[in-house]
Amino acid sequence: MKTRIAGGAEEDGLVIGNAYDKYGSANPIVRRIMAGFESAMAALVAGADPSSIHEVGCGEGYWVLRWSAGGLSARGSDASPQVIELARENAARENLSPALFEARSIYELEPGRDGADLLVCSEVLEHLDTPEAGLRALQRVVERYLILSVPREPVWRALNLARGSYVSTLGNTPGHVNHWSRKEFLGLASRYFDVVEVRSPLPWTMLLCRPYR
Repeated sequence: MKTRIAGGAEEDGLVIGNAYDKYGSANPIVRRIMAGFESAMAALVAGADPSSIHEVGCGEGYWVLRWSAGGLSARGSDASPQVIELARENAARENLSPALFEARSIYELEPGRDGADLLVCSEVLEHLDTPEAGLRALQRVVERYLILSVPREPVWRALNLARGSYVSTLGNTPGHVNHWSRKEFLGLASRYFDVVEVRSPLPWTMLLCRPYR
């Protein structure tokens, strides 16, 4: 599935969507890395066995469209109206409803309206000035399961430098303002959620969580 990406575009001074088309890359190394990410994501989604999915920070809609095409009930939200327009265009090209996507900040999540069997918040928290507030917002609306993923540092930046990318910022991807090792992110997430499974597809940390009861 080929989706249009924002490609490093900015909105109100912030980088939106994906700066690099990692899902559509022809680079064999990138394709192998993304295969690991997709395999881990698919395994955690299957483990949650959701009847509904809400991806918070869905970007251009890749995962929502993939899940929807596979017969799952999925929708997405993102803080950027521009990137949501791209997601809606991508949906139309796949003969799926543009109404799957809404412009909404993670901080604006509300119980009921934004809940689902499975929340997914993938590659979002590293962009937030206040990631703890984002985690508290997810805590408000999580019903059964939540998947979180973030780049694993310093491996992420090292791999960027190895492919000659973002050299002037020492491998830091545009828009990334938070940087966690696997241990650091697990410690942060555990303050808000019961972490039931940890996966480490290179170079990410990916967690399957449940609300504390």
